[in-house]
Amino acid sequence: MADTLRERLGYAFRDPDLLRHALTHRSYGASHNERLEFVGDAVLNCVVGALLYARFPSLAEGDLSRVRASLVNQEALARVARSIALGADVKLGEGEQKSGGADRASILADALEAVFGAVFLDGGFDAAHKVIVDCYGEVLAGAHPALLGKDPKTRLQEWLQGRRMAVPEYAVVATTGEAHAQTFEVECRVPAIGLVVTGRGGSRRAAEQAAAEIALGRVARHADE
Repeated sequence: MADTLRERLGYAFRDPDLLRHALTHRSYGASHNERLEFVGDAVLNCVVGALLYARFPSLAEGDLSRVRASLVNQEALARVARSIALGADVKLGEGEQKSGGADRASILADALEAVFGAVFLDGGFDAAHKVIVDCYGEVLAGAHPALLGKDPKTRLQEWLQGRRMAVPEYAVVATTGEAHAQTFEVECRVPAIGLVVTGRGGSRRAAEQAAAEIALGRVARHADE
C-alpha cells in the first residue's frame, strides 16, 4: 500500500490500517473489506444523490434515482477504480491474483466502495465527500438527464450526431491475460474534436463502453449549451 495511492486519493489517513483493510479482498484472508464496502456504498449513494439534487433542481425523484444508479453501479465504480490504478494495491489470494482479479470489475468496485467507507470512518463525511468528488470527476461530468437510460456508446453517438459530428471510432489496441480472463484495451477516437481516450474491460464490448464513458466525460461540459 503505497503513499502514491494516498496521493491519488488526495487524503492522508490518520489510521492507515483502515486503508489496508479496505484493500483486502476476502480471498486474501478472514479480515477482508466487505463491511467497509457496506459503509462506502451508503456514503457514495448519499454524496452522489446530494450532488445530483443540487445540479438538477427540476429533475423528478425517479429520474434522479436512475441517474444516480448509472453512476454507482459496478461498471462505473470499476472505471473510477481503474482511473486511480486501484487494482495494483488490492490484496488478493493467489488464485484470484493468477486469474486476473486485480482488474476484475466486481473486485475493483467493491474495493473502491470500501476505500470510500474507510475515508468516511477515518475523516468523516466532508473528507469522504471530497475524495468521492475528486475520484468521480469525469464520470460526474458525464451525468446528464437527457442521456438517461442509454448505454455510454449510444449516448456518445447521439451527443455527436446532435452536433452534426461523425460517429466515434473504436479500435482494440491491446489484449492481455489468459484466454479465460482476458482484458481488452480499446481506443475511442472522435476525430472532429481531436479526442482519443482509452477504456478497459473484460470483453471488447465492455472496453468500448468504458472508453465511450470516458469520452462523454470529456465532452459533456458542452451538453448544457
